[in-house]
Amino acid sequence: MKGHGTKLPKKKHEAVVALLEHPTVKEAAQAVGIGEATLFRWLQVPDFQDAYREGKRQIVNHAISRLQQATAEAVETLREVMNDKGKPPSPRVSAAKAILEIAIKAVETEDILSRLEVLERIAFQQR
Repeated sequence: MKGHGTKLPKKKHEAVVALLEHPTVKEAAQAVGIGEATLFRWLQVPDFQDAYREGKRQIVNHAISRLQQATAEAVETLREVMNDKGKPPSPRVSAAKAILEIAIKAVETEDILSRLEVLERIAFQQR
C-alpha cells in the first residue's frame, strides 16, 4: 500500500492494515501492539492518511469489481422473472435492479476518475 509514493515504516503499514480489518481504532491498535492514542496520532499524519485512504479505495474497488461480475446474473434473473408469469417478481426484480444500478454507477465513476486523472496529468505537465 502506498500513499503518493511514500513507503510507510512496517509498524505503520501494519496499523493501516489493522484499521481496514478491525471495526474500531482500539481493536486495530491492539492487533498491532500499539496504544490507541498512538494510532489516533498517526491518523493525523498526511502520509498515514494517504495510505489508509488508498487501502479503503482498494477495498471499494474490489467490491465494485465483484458487483460488476454479478451483472450477468442480475440480467439472467430479470429474464427469468420476465418470462415466468407464475412467480411473484417484485423482490427478485428489485435485487437485480439494484445490482445493475450499482454496476452502472461504478462504470460511470470509473469513467469520471479516468477523465480526472487525464486532467491532472495535463495540469501537472503545464506547471
